[in-house]
Amino acid sequence: MKNDSTTTFLNFVLAALVMLAVMFALLTIWRTHDWRQLNPKVQIQAQQFQVVAARAQALLQDTMTYNATARSPELAQIIQSAQTPAPAAK
Repeated sequence: MKNDSTTTFLNFVLAALVMLAVMFALLTIWRTHDWRQLNPKVQIQAQQFQVVAARAQALLQDTMTYNATARSPELAQIIQSAQTPAPAAK
């Protein structure tokens, strides 16, 4: 070739880009592998949260039923505060 220094430089840049591509591919593979290992833990935590939320909802319903028969202003205030919807997340 006419310009050997330019060819050498471009070959070096190409080799560096190939090495970066391989490195990023390996990082992606490792992160995907780690995410798959962590995913069951997240699913278990979500299921536990759903169970706790269901229990809390059942307790609220039982409390409302009890308050319908035995009126209590304090209990009515607690029920009202528990029924207040949470602010919407942005």
